Amino acid sequence: MSRSDKPDQVFRLLQRPVIEQAMQDLAPIFSNDRPVLEIQDLSIRLLLHRERTRSIREYVIRMLKRRWVKRDEFWPLREVSIAVNGGERLAIIGPNGAGKSTLLKVIAGIIPPSVGRVVVRGRIAPLIELGAGFDPYLTGRENIFLYGSLLGFPQKELERRFDHIVKFAELEEFIDVPLMNYSIGMSTRLGFAIATDVEPDLLLLDEVFSVGDAAFQRKCEGRMEAFKAKGVTILLVSHDMDLIRETCSRAVFLQHGRIVATGPTNEVVDEYEHFSGK
Repeated sequence: MSRSDKPDQVFRLLQRPVIEQAMQDLAPIFSNDRPVLEIQDLSIRLLLHRERTRSIREYVIRMLKRRWVKRDEFWPLREVSIAVNGGERLAIIGPNGAGKSTLLKVIAGIIPPSVGRVVVRGRIAPLIELGAGFDPYLTGRENIFLYGSLLGFPQKELERRFDHIVKFAELEEFIDVPLMNYSIGMSTRLGFAIATDVEPDLLLLDEVFSVGDAAFQRKCEGRMEAFKAKGVTILLVSHDMDLIRETCSRAVFLQHGRIVATGPTNEVVDEYEHFSGK
């Protein structure tokens, strides 16, 4: 174990941000010795405003008087380096606020790096904040194309997979109803169906094992097992240490945005539980 201190129109308007990714859909071209995911010296810098500017007029006055709004720097991730090989199952663990979900969002292309680089070789299926890109005023049908485009899926592919997505989400009778009339469970099921109706090389999971009722959860678990059987690379964020031990062969322990420990799952989980006083 090593240590370190350190969404037609909707679709065209919304495209997933690109970090620095080698997005290639033909897995056979990959060399076996090249990791699916490489993160090198990654840091994320955020600016926290200490004062609130209530209007554009107030902002302009402050600028003319050179009274700049005071801002503090916050680094949710600092000097993170990770390499993940094809077929590997890696757990990201740590207390709340450690930077786990932020790391997955950077890998998914939602947040760009401030420092360092992220290289993903293959297609990503990000199960992060399912349905976060939905528009409640659009129908389920329209949201499939909206959310799918945010995830980086081509429109023609979404058209081809549309019926399968709707069937898996069990929303055939409601697909042309505005999302504002959906229950939370219905919206989450739709988000899960869109995000996972792909053949990914890298699967990002962030506490998504409580989707829908018991019967739908079994469907979700079956899809996850199918990904595992195909050798899909998995990054899992969870506070369920039993699930981590059962699912992952390697773990990374984050604390205050830095990697504290990395290595075999049992060793890293033991250290995290000792840190947590368990």
